[in-house]
Amino acid sequence: MTVPERRVRDRRARRRFDLRATTVTFGLAAIALVLTGWVVRMAYEVAQRRPVWVFVLVLGAVTAVLLRRRARSRTTTGAGAAPRTTDALAAATATALDELEEGRAAERVEYARGEEATAVLPVGHEELDPDEFEEAIADLCRRDGCARVEVVGGAGDLGADVLAVAPDGRRVVIQCKRYSEDNKVGSQDLQRFGGTCFTVHGADLAVLVTSTDFTAPAADYAERCGILCVNGERLRDWCAGGGPAPWELPGPGRDGTDPSGRASW
Repeated sequence: MTVPERRVRDRRARRRFDLRATTVTFGLAAIALVLTGWVVRMAYEVAQRRPVWVFVLVLGAVTAVLLRRRARSRTTTGAGAAPRTTDALAAATATALDELEEGRAAERVEYARGEEATAVLPVGHEELDPDEFEEAIADLCRRDGCARVEVVGGAGDLGADVLAVAPDGRRVVIQCKRYSEDNKVGSQDLQRFGGTCFTVHGADLAVLVTSTDFTAPAADYAERCGILCVNGERLRDWCAGGGPAPWELPGPGRDGTDPSGRASW
């Protein structure tokens, strides 16, 4: 009896082109490529900024390889050498991590010092624009214990640039005048500030701070109205900590009296 020969179908012939599977494959490959590139880039940047981290990672990888070999090692010589090498690498890794932590702590201290110096010590008032000058004065208020310090200078500020509450509870209203060296604060500036600092802003202590100085008529008006004037020289002393803050002085009151006998600090 003749058995008919069965035709073997070629499985490859039945395989069709699957557009969806191909798209997903290429998409996953693209994502993997992007992630790989991102990881390599991050590793390169970390290696530039933190070379110690690279050293630590290499030590960790070598330690892991040696531990794995130690687990598979059956010879006495290999079992004795691997622990010693592993212990040495572990000690080196711990030392590197300690040094890294000390370095990061030192960087944090230096950064904090730099931030404090930048915030409360305006280097050369002429290098600051008016907005930066106001921020510097606000930082001085925060440094010396004021609460609720707020920079409100700008259009429609009605003469107030910085608002704060002094440590003794008084409401402090400050106007800031960052002028060039040959430009002094005149009486018109004091008059505009004097018309709003008490009646509008409810100041217990009104202070006008300038990077330069005041004209004689301006100082006279400030004395009559009870406005405390801080010129550039006094401001530098305040910044450096060599002079007290305005609210620490027995300055003029709202009634125009001046227990200290002076209106300009």
